[in-house]
Amino acid sequence: MYRGSFVALVTPFKEDFEVDFDAYGRLIDFQIENGTDGIVPCGCTGEAATLSHDEQKKCIKFAVERIAGRVPVIAGTGSNNTREAVDLTRYAKEIAADGALLITPYYNKPTAAGQIAHYTAVAQAVDIPIMLYNVPSRTGVNMDPKTVAELSKVPNIVSIKEASGNVDQASQIVSLCNINVMSGDDSLTLPMMAVGAEGVVSVAANVVPGEVAAICAHANEGDFAAAREVHRKLTPLFKGLFIETNPMPVKATLAAMGLIKNVLRLPLTSMTEPAYARLKPILQDLSLV
Repeated sequence: MYRGSFVALVTPFKEDFEVDFDAYGRLIDFQIENGTDGIVPCGCTGEAATLSHDEQKKCIKFAVERIAGRVPVIAGTGSNNTREAVDLTRYAKEIAADGALLITPYYNKPTAAGQIAHYTAVAQAVDIPIMLYNVPSRTGVNMDPKTVAELSKVPNIVSIKEASGNVDQASQIVSLCNINVMSGDDSLTLPMMAVGAEGVVSVAANVVPGEVAAICAHANEGDFAAAREVHRKLTPLFKGLFIETNPMPVKATLAAMGLIKNVLRLPLTSMTEPAYARLKPILQDLSLV
């Protein structure tokens, strides 16, 4: 279903904290011009938790219109409220997004039965390809491979962004069902592809889109030696972009590259100076600043 490098796109803000759609458009064009295979607006990296539903819809619509079919758009429409998730996913369908990314309900910590009921309800309400999103570090609950396998029986649940940080879990998912697996951790993209994932939904692709796309392309072609070379080059960046809470480091990087303003919405703030001092040499080594 999905293959290659899909960027978990940041949401740029102006100094008054309103969405900067001029910068948003530049980011989208930058991604496509540099080989990104798909774009995912309004996920965790896009600070969806601080967007109103109206803003989220405007961002998704803007992305779909700006991309204009050049690459797939997988709209972030998840919520810990199933009714809200259905509403956002219906909107994504209405404005012709190619798919929807739905995070495991956070804070509620649903059981496997609750997870299955949640995703099934959304899938039955909206006929759009759905990518599950398992990220227990943010949601407080893991989605077990057996749960993923059960959900894969729902016709329009076609993919999972697997960000548990556990390659074994990705391997188990691949062995249990035929769902498309995408890495949710840049540093684990290559090992996950070695066990059957087909790409990544990437934070790092915001700043090095061509290189992340190259890792995926090489791995999907079976050239793991070439993929390892790029992976090793980018490993310090993969780690550096999580020195502080995502998307604080990636926004600081994009601002240093002159692509956006370094503005986040509370409760997130800009990187601290000591943390950026650790990140800056990594960026300099890659000629990003």
